[in-house]
Amino acid sequence: MKNKEEFFKEHPYLQEKEVSRSVFPPTFLFGVATSAYQIEGGCKEGGRGPSIWDAFSHIKGNILDGSNGDVAVDHYHRYKEDIELIAKLGFHAYRFSLSWSRIFPDGLGSKLNEEGISFYNNIINALLENGIEPYITLYHWDLPLHLQESMGGWLNKEIVKYFAIYADTCFASFGDRVKNWITINEPLQTAVNGFDTGIFAPGRHEQSDREPYLVSHHQILAHATAVSIYHSKYKDHQGGQIGLVVDCEWAEANTDKIEDKAAAAKRLEFQLGWYLDPLYFGDYPEVMRKALGDRLPKFSEEDKELLRNSIDFVGLNHYSSRFIIHVTDSPEECYYYKAQEIGRVVEWEGGEPIGEKAASEWLYVCPWGLRKVLNYIAQRYNSPKIYITENGMDDEDSDAPLHEVLDDKLRVRYFKGYLAAVAQAIKDGVDVRGYFAWSLLDNFEWGQGYTKRFGLVYVDYKGGLARHPKSSAYWFMRFLKGGEGKNGKEE
Repeated sequence: MKNKEEFFKEHPYLQEKEVSRSVFPPTFLFGVATSAYQIEGGCKEGGRGPSIWDAFSHIKGNILDGSNGDVAVDHYHRYKEDIELIAKLGFHAYRFSLSWSRIFPDGLGSKLNEEGISFYNNIINALLENGIEPYITLYHWDLPLHLQESMGGWLNKEIVKYFAIYADTCFASFGDRVKNWITINEPLQTAVNGFDTGIFAPGRHEQSDREPYLVSHHQILAHATAVSIYHSKYKDHQGGQIGLVVDCEWAEANTDKIEDKAAAAKRLEFQLGWYLDPLYFGDYPEVMRKALGDRLPKFSEEDKELLRNSIDFVGLNHYSSRFIIHVTDSPEECYYYKAQEIGRVVEWEGGEPIGEKAASEWLYVCPWGLRKVLNYIAQRYNSPKIYITENGMDDEDSDAPLHEVLDDKLRVRYFKGYLAAVAQAIKDGVDVRGYFAWSLLDNFEWGQGYTKRFGLVYVDYKGGLARHPKSSAYWFMRFLKGGEGKNGKEE
């Protein structure tokens, strides 16, 4: 087991440092992030078609509190107010996703919904008027329901064609003003939680040893096809960039045993290598091929040509870390984890948690893991340009008085620690260009419904969805305006 005192004695550079805006490059970008299904609402307004999350959330038992995103936090009607909040807090970038079914209601690309185009044009224009740079994610899990029901969604290679039509339409419609594009958010979560554990839409788990890998294969090809379209048709005259967002919790070997170190390395390849190795090296990691055999699809030579140079930057979503041990008989129910032959540990040798625990069972505050992930990506993939596209923590929904729930001290500590880790990684030589806090607003937290709150801004679900900035929002406001001195204290 890892001994906490010895660990930090051996790695003093991982200890939390104080942080201020001045330790980041002047051009470093600070933003906030959201996603369409979690905040928009307006599910049947403006010509929007249904998505797989509309269907999934309406099935009893799928969402912890029985809720859905029909209204969410009503960003559809309140986007101007929310954008003004972003500007007030001092952020200069906003990462948000487009609802595919708001642009093509059936997902096929045959009938463009002009109302959907107008809605996103209004958001983009409002952002630019407020001095905020838009970062657009094309796909954040809300596949048009028709594509799932008519052809199996991501299980069918035909979806690559439809994603390409959708991406091309977005580049043509918005690319004169939008210079930063993300194809797909966290393809791992779509694959594993959508097709292995079944806790995310579309809720499949019947063939969990095969379907997630087919789904990921098609997501990778869809990404590369969209990038090819952008590079060949738009990049030269629009002048933008396009990347993919992957998620990774740092995997630290729980002991110095060779088998535990190998297990931790395997864990990282199953998270990051699954998606980045094909884009940088043309194929999946060998360790995945060995573990999965013919369950892992193969890329044709034509595919490999498409994959080459199909990424301008890496978007990294990171929240937490784990200690990893090697086990031959994994206690995990999920096939994805069984195939890795790992156990995930959340305690130091003496039984102390790896970090302070947030509301979600998987989320512990351990900033040192972010620095390690960033250095790992830089070393493995030859120093790519990186954006932290999500980072944050959640509180439980609570009936406590408003002034208490707004005073989110742990979230302030979280951001201080993780931003310090980013600053340290930059000093290490990692090419990190920007950081997006998750999330601007409390919102629909997928399978957890409205029971978990990730927002910098509190949304009063019982009080007309009024917005109330939390202490963390005001901390960011002071931080971004240089109101944190060299010792990290507020001035």
